[in-house]
Amino acid sequence: MINSQTPFGVGYIDRYLTEAAVRDIAAQLLCPLQLEGKKVLLIVPDGTRTAPVGLMFRTIYDIIGEEAKNLDVMIALGTHPPMSEEAINQRLEISAQERGSKYAKVQFLNHTWDKPESLQTLGTIPAAEIGRLSDGRFEMDVRVDVNRHIFDYDQLIIVGPVFPHEVVGFSGGNKYLFPGIGGAELLNFFHWLGAVISNPRIIGNKWTPVRRVVDRAGAMVTVPKLAFCMVVQDAQLAGLYAGTPEDAWSQATNLSDKLHITYKDKPFHTVLSCAPPMYDDLWVGGKCMYKLEPVVADGGELIIYAPHIREISVSHGEIIKRIGYHTRDYFLNQWINFQHEPWGILAHSAHVRGVGTFENGIEKPRVRVTLATQISPEECHAINLGYRDPATIHVQDFENREAEGILYVPKAGEMLYRLKDSPEWARA
Repeated sequence: MINSQTPFGVGYIDRYLTEAAVRDIAAQLLCPLQLEGKKVLLIVPDGTRTAPVGLMFRTIYDIIGEEAKNLDVMIALGTHPPMSEEAINQRLEISAQERGSKYAKVQFLNHTWDKPESLQTLGTIPAAEIGRLSDGRFEMDVRVDVNRHIFDYDQLIIVGPVFPHEVVGFSGGNKYLFPGIGGAELLNFFHWLGAVISNPRIIGNKWTPVRRVVDRAGAMVTVPKLAFCMVVQDAQLAGLYAGTPEDAWSQATNLSDKLHITYKDKPFHTVLSCAPPMYDDLWVGGKCMYKLEPVVADGGELIIYAPHIREISVSHGEIIKRIGYHTRDYFLNQWINFQHEPWGILAHSAHVRGVGTFENGIEKPRVRVTLATQISPEECHAINLGYRDPATIHVQDFENREAEGILYVPKAGEMLYRLKDSPEWARA
C-alpha cells in the first residue's frame, strides 16, 4: 500500500519503487524548470550513506544532462576525507569507461571544508535568534560559510537519503548543505548543540533545535535549490520525495520514522554492533553506538565490532587522541579546559561515550563502550574506551539470544533502536 504521497513523491512500507517510478518523479520536478543552457550542480553524499545515488544520478542526467550547459557533482563531505575519482565513480555507480564517454563533461568536486579560500561567508545568525532556535541553550553569533563554487551554478539539486541522525534528528534536506558543503564554524556550533541536548533526546525526532538552525542556514543560500530525499530500505528505494529541501525532507522523514526505527520491549546487557565496511574509521563507525545507545541497559556493554577499522579518524585523529572519549557532563563541568577545542569533535566524543555523569571529579558513563577493531588495546585505553581482540569475537555466539539480554545487529549505523517505554534520560 502507499504510505504517503505528495505531488512529487511516493513512499511504501511494503515494496520498493521501480526505476520507471523514479524517472516519473524526477521528470515531474525537473522538466518544468527549463534548465536548457543552465549550470546545474548535484550535491550528493559520500560513501558513508547507503542509498542508490547512482540510480538518481543516471536518471537526472538522462532527463537534463544533455540540455544543461553543465551538470556537475559535488560530494557533501562535511569534514570527511575527500573521495578519489574511482571512489566517486563507485558512489555514482558508473564505470571508468562511462566516466570517459557519456559523462565526460561532468565535473566531480570534493567539498574542501578545511580550505578557507574555498568558502564564502553568507552572513551571521545573530545571538538573539540563536537563542530562540536553541530554546535558550546558547546566545552567540554564528557565522555561516558555504562552498563558494555553488555560486557558479544556476540550480542546486540535493540528492541524499533520510535516516535517523544523532545530531539533527533525521538526516537529509538542508543538512547536505550544512555541514555537507559548509564551513567549520556552523558545523561546530550545531553539533555541540546536539550533544548538549544529547543523542538519545535528538535522534529519531523530527523537529529539533538543531534542525531549526540547519534550516535557518539553508535559507541563507540564495542559489535556487531543490532536493530529492530518498528513504532507503535494504539498499533500495522505499520512498522518494522531491521539492524544496524543507518539504521533501519533511515528507521523507515521515516514512523514515516508520521504516528506520525498531522498538524493543526491554534493554540488553550486551549489544554486538557490527560496523559495515563503509565506516572506515571510528569517526563514522561511532554511528554503531549512536543508533543503539537507547536499548543498552544501565551498566551494559556495547561492542563496536569492526575488524576493518584501523584508526580513530583520518581528519581529526590527533585531536581525539588528546581529548579522549567522554560524556557530555565531563566536558560541561570542566568547560574552561575544553571551550577552545573544536566543538564538533567534542560532540563526536560525547556521542560515542554516551550518557553519563561527572560529579566530584569522577566520570560515570551509563554504559561501557568497547572497540573490537584494529585499534590497539593501549590506544583504546588511552582514549577512554574498552578493548576486545576482534579475533575473539564469534558472531554466532551473539545470534538469536535476545531473550538472554544479548542483541546482535549485523549492519549497524542506520537503523535506530529504541525501547517501547523509553527511560527519562532518552525522552525528548
